[in-house]
Order: sequence, then C-alpha cells, then structure tokens
Amino acid sequence: MAPDKTGNAPRAWQRMLSGRRLDLLDPSPLDVEIADIAHGLARVARWNGQTVGDHAFSVAQHSIVVEEIACRMVEGLEPKWRMAMLLHDAPEYVIGDMISPLKTVMGGDYKTLEARLQEAIHRRFSLPPKLPVKIKKLAKHADIVSAYYEAVELAGFDEQEAARIFGRPRGFTPLGLKPWPAAEAQTRFLDRFEELERAIANA
Repeated sequence: MAPDKTGNAPRAWQRMLSGRRLDLLDPSPLDVEIADIAHGLARVARWNGQTVGDHAFSVAQHSIVVEEIACRMVEGLEPKWRMAMLLHDAPEYVIGDMISPLKTVMGGDYKTLEARLQEAIHRRFSLPPKLPVKIKKLAKHADIVSAYYEAVELAGFDEQEAARIFGRPRGFTPLGLKPWPAAEAQTRFLDRFEELERAIANA
C-alpha cells in the first residue's frame, strides 16, 4: 500500500466499539468480537437501503433468515454448520454490503479482503477457516433463496424479474419479510449466536 503525504502507510485498521482495532489487510481472530459483528450487521442495509418499510432490511436479519432456510434445506444440520450459515455475511460488519453487480466490477481485491475477514471470523469462533464445499454451496443456495424473497417482498421486483435473476425457489412459500429496527435485529442476531454456541458446546 502506497504511503500517504506524510510518508506513513495509510491507516488500514478500524476501531470497533469494543475497543478492538481490526486490521483490514491482516485481520486477527483475536480482534473479532461477536458484539461488534452484531452491532455492525444490524446497521448495514441490504439492497443499499432500497427496500420498503420504516426500517432498513439489515444484514443481521438476512443472516438469521439464511440460517433458517438452510435448516429447512438440510434436516438435522449440525450446529457448527448452522453457525456458519449465521456468519456467512459477517465480514460485512466491516466492509458493508456491496450489491453483486458492484462486486463484479470491483473484482479480486474486494474478494481477497472479504475472504481474509471471513477466515479470521471463522477462526475466532472455532469454525474451519475454509468451509467444506458442500457447506459453502448450502450457504450460497440459502442466500439466493433469501435474495429472491427479499427482492419480491421488499425491494420492488416482480416475480418474473426476480426469477430471472435468482431463479425461482422450489419447495418454499413467501417468507413474509418485514424489516426489524436495528436494535431488534442486533438483539435477535446475538440471541441466535448464543443459542448456537450452546448447541455446539453440547453436541
């Protein structure tokens, strides 16, 4: 990274409300706190905020929905993989939710940064740095199902347009999504994390 005008390397860390300083280029699991993740994700809007309702549809709420969908897809999904579903978008507490078309334009640098953060988050919560292929595919599938219903129920897409972009989910009925206030999304995300943490410990 090129130095700034003072000759020093530009700041590449972010201070979290927990007091941690997370290095974005070389993130340490020791600087990852679930409270920071929940706080951040509850305030990051899906669809760049272009959704109906008095509140943004947050990444925290989306993460809970994706975990629920994955559990419907795979009966008896192990708690650790349910945790992986809940944390599938966790890096966005630092880098925000970039819509897919923009990710394509940004290319490799964004994906590298996202992958490093995801690996640090996985290590912090005792998940494999890189998920097994079948679990990664499950997360992607559940994410796409959620995106379809978010598009139709919240983001102004008609069913034909959403089906063309995301595919029409099979075996699902409308989810009846209604955005939660940020404080509620944060609390529900933390509660679900703690439930899964207990389930993992007792597995």
